[in-house]
Amino acid sequence: MGIDYSPSSDWNIALRVPYVIRTHTTYGEYDSGEPLPPPSGSRSSSMGDLKLVGAYQGFLPNHNLGVQLGFKLPTGQYGASVRFNDGPAAGTPLDASLQPGTGSTDLVLGAYYYQPVGENFEAFANIQFQSALTTRQDHPGYDFRPGNATTVSAGMRYEAQPRWAPQLQMNLTHKSVDQGALADITDTAGYVAYISPGLTANVAGGLKVYGFAQIPVYSDLVGYQVFPRYTVSVGVSYAF
Repeated sequence: MGIDYSPSSDWNIALRVPYVIRTHTTYGEYDSGEPLPPPSGSRSSSMGDLKLVGAYQGFLPNHNLGVQLGFKLPTGQYGASVRFNDGPAAGTPLDASLQPGTGSTDLVLGAYYYQPVGENFEAFANIQFQSALTTRQDHPGYDFRPGNATTVSAGMRYEAQPRWAPQLQMNLTHKSVDQGALADITDTAGYVAYISPGLTANVAGGLKVYGFAQIPVYSDLVGYQVFPRYTVSVGVSYAF
């Protein structure tokens, strides 16, 4: 869930509060010469780490260039309380990178720009960088710092129709290695590039529905990592 507040045309404040429902199954480490062990599974369901980001876009008369500054806060569940539910690993903590929260306070920096191109098209680009500043120490033995993450996106929207607006964008993400005793240092870094078609439809008044797919076209990942063939996202927004 999220809410955006604009006290003026120059300023905007965005709050994002995720709720994470995640299942995970793994065989864990085992000797390949022995029979395959039963899998261990987990299911976590809780609020994730909220993000509060402010933006200033008063540089140009059209307010189409902005910069962002904000923080991700350690509100999500993390640490020894997030455990495997069944299998040989039942009762042991879930991998730190798979938990609803990271236990870290992160700095968020970004910038964006959009510009009409021709009569019915609008081009846009943005970049966002996120880096952990501090990690909470209220869980004994919890030593984890998520790696820095950078996302660069650029694309174009078609705006000839007032009821619907298709768009196409490219996304490039880079994540550096997680740090700490609980980090999977050898399997957490890399680059991924996606092509992302999407559509936003104006249902009524300020109510809009949107959906987009992320289809990977390039990846350079370190070690062994779970990687989706594609990702589909849908949502609803209302302006008032």
